[in-house]
Amino acid sequence: MIHGIRRKFILIAVAVLSVAMVTLAAVINVSNWIQVRGEIGETLADLAENAGNNGKTEKGGGRKGRNRHMQNALDESRYFIVHIFSNGAFSIADASRSSGESEEEMTKIVQEALSSGNRTGTKGHYMYLITESGGKNTGVFLNIETKMDAVNNLLLLSGIACVGGILIASLLVLIFSKKAIQPLIRNAVQQKQFITDAGHELKTPLTVISANMDALELKTAPNEWIDSTREQLSGMGSLVNNMIYLSRMDEDGAALAREDVDLSELVQQEAGPFQGMADFMGKTMEIDTENGIRIQGDRQALGRMVNQLCDNAIKYSPDGDLIRVSLKKCGREIRLTEENRLKEPLSKDALSHLFDRFYRPDASRSRASGGYGIGLSMVKAIVEKHDGQIKVETDEENHIRFIICFNS
Repeated sequence: MIHGIRRKFILIAVAVLSVAMVTLAAVINVSNWIQVRGEIGETLADLAENAGNNGKTEKGGGRKGRNRHMQNALDESRYFIVHIFSNGAFSIADASRSSGESEEEMTKIVQEALSSGNRTGTKGHYMYLITESGGKNTGVFLNIETKMDAVNNLLLLSGIACVGGILIASLLVLIFSKKAIQPLIRNAVQQKQFITDAGHELKTPLTVISANMDALELKTAPNEWIDSTREQLSGMGSLVNNMIYLSRMDEDGAALAREDVDLSELVQQEAGPFQGMADFMGKTMEIDTENGIRIQGDRQALGRMVNQLCDNAIKYSPDGDLIRVSLKKCGREIRLTEENRLKEPLSKDALSHLFDRFYRPDASRSRASGGYGIGLSMVKAIVEKHDGQIKVETDEENHIRFIICFNS
């Protein structure tokens, strides 16, 4: 249990830190890309305006009133300009500020851009903008290789920083997690100790009361008060034993006897007596098990698991119901299933709490029916101690199905 709490704490802490760091890295990179894309767009617009007016750009040309940063970006830009004629032909009007590409390379870039039919876009390391002025089309091809390298470098560095930060944070959480959850560990240990001590302390007065009932019955004739007291003693004794058992199952070092168990025989042996009980209550129980299914586990604990599942089905299924218990082997998986109808539909919220201790989702699951809301908690604890999984599901026909899976 303590290891489980610590593991959940680590997973939640690392998940939160990871989401925060990934979000921060994403915001930084998206913001940077928006800024760079805006600078590229504004630079293209400046160059296109100047080229359209003069047919050739000069350093420092373009719109007036721009800020110093944009002026520097424009001065450092590498680009070339082409004139595009109505018949689709073109000529390179200005290549003085190009990145050193040959005329053949620039011609190929322009041809690819014109063949796309778009007036703006990206080809290779160039982003282009085609504008019309005075009945003449002018294309500006701006080299964005340096800016894209900067964007990619920031993305790479932020990714490395993000992964490194997550790893460092995970290590720190792992180191300090035990100290962080120390109050929870202390409370859990004290709670288990209290339950164990209280259970042992309760056993003595329960035994004394039971002996007194025997003595009283010898002196007086049997009556309903003695029978009622015996019934309450039986229920209380069962509850105390189950609480102590659960407390022991919660211990991380709790040892279970490991032996080769014929699970097919065990299910028949534990579920069989409930068939007569079901028949007496006007219900039917079917037990369908494949022969020869074996598992390494604690025979006593597994028997208790089957017993609790059947007892739960008998108590809370409606009159005339058909209860099915089956044991099958699916590949390398052993699957134990118990299915019955419900007296009342269960909500999703109730279904999610069904394995909580002392939880009874509806009025029918009351102590009057002999239930304390602890049986399914025991079943889950036993399954998990055997490295298995348990799940519960319902369908539209108001059936409830418990599915337990073990690795063979």
